[in-house]
Amino acid sequence: MTNQPVRQLKLGAILEGVGADHTSWRDPDLAADASINIDWYIENAKAAEAAKFDLVFIVDSPYITPDTAPHFLNRLEPLTLLSAVAVSTRKIGVVGTLTTSYWEPYNVARLFGSLDHISKGRAGWNVVTTGLEGAARNYSREEHFDHAVRYGRAREFVDVVKGLWDSYEDDAFPSDKASGVFLDKQKQHRLDHRGEHFSVAGPLALSRSPQGQPVIFQAGESSEGRDLGALIADATFASAQDFKAGQSYYQDLKARAAALGRDPELIKVLPGLFPTIAETDEEARALLDAERDSLDVKKLLVQVGRAFNYHDFSRYDLDAPFPDLTGVTLNSYKGHAEQIIRVAAAEKLTLRQAAYRFGRFKSDFVGSPETIANEIERWFVGRAADGFILRVTRPKDFALFRERVVPILQQRGLFRTEYEHDTLRGHLGLPVPKHRYAEDGGEPHAIAAE
Repeated sequence: MTNQPVRQLKLGAILEGVGADHTSWRDPDLAADASINIDWYIENAKAAEAAKFDLVFIVDSPYITPDTAPHFLNRLEPLTLLSAVAVSTRKIGVVGTLTTSYWEPYNVARLFGSLDHISKGRAGWNVVTTGLEGAARNYSREEHFDHAVRYGRAREFVDVVKGLWDSYEDDAFPSDKASGVFLDKQKQHRLDHRGEHFSVAGPLALSRSPQGQPVIFQAGESSEGRDLGALIADATFASAQDFKAGQSYYQDLKARAAALGRDPELIKVLPGLFPTIAETDEEARALLDAERDSLDVKKLLVQVGRAFNYHDFSRYDLDAPFPDLTGVTLNSYKGHAEQIIRVAAAEKLTLRQAAYRFGRFKSDFVGSPETIANEIERWFVGRAADGFILRVTRPKDFALFRERVVPILQQRGLFRTEYEHDTLRGHLGLPVPKHRYAEDGGEPHAIAAE
């Protein structure tokens, strides 16, 4: 009998500059240019690394409107940003978002492969299909890809990228100066992929990194999104309204992965974490109430509308039942939009109630540092999460979590006190992928057909 490793909590930090809401940017301790200030990102990545976080994460989207949240209006491109973070840190993973809808696999393979080398094996790619229809017009298209097409394209896209990352076997470069042999040509491999969406010859002019391939992340709430995550992802960024919803998503995703023949323990489920922390539970609840009272319902409606491709909810009566959206496109953030419609109907929410429910980041994590740690432990032990992705904007909030909550988790043996590995795969307990050519004596693995 082999000893199974002890399951350990994973922590990531979403570095969101001036914030994905409409209020954080006004924090007096937050730099007004945080979203384009590389020093802000490096400083917070170093702080996360000092607290032994597994990774930092950069979100992205190729479409904005004048009403878009402040961070999205003016922010750095993820791969450029993360390259600077990678050379300024030593251990923490660096994960960026890049869409499969408006890029080409060869470009993406090269970008993330390069980041993996720059970081010495700490890179991860968050695979998205782009929810906002307006993005199409930024890429010479009149219409956005249909939801089903986006996911079929994403599946093939990831297969191609992973194939390109295997262009060289691990020992392809003897670099023997005495003999003059730089490359063993038998260990360079063309991909020669021809599929429904892509035709890519290869090879990629880049060797494998110390972790073999970058880690694949994915976030999708719809059934199609969950199917894709179960198939391709090493970790998923989950959206869970509460503990029961977290358990339901966790069980569903792991079951889908197991049905595909995957070890469900090798796909990590990481919900977003938006805690309100104070010295006491009462103070934390008072802070949350004060924040709620200060919110502008018009801006909350914009946030709700984003799930429906920025549908204009200001045209409806705030205190009437949540409107009938028959005929409104769901070819955007489909899973989230369906969730809003479903919950609003089940709970008979008015539009105002739905705005406060879905237009801001809802959290079960409100209280003292010990209360927050207790709730994190409940989700982790109760299999509602394998870890969490903490939203980082306001400096005091991040400091409280690092300095007061993380030590409690460490004292309980839930979270590391020191890094034991040098790569992101190592941090997450994931194996190095086997090389598709060397394993089969030079014959490539077949790419699954749609």
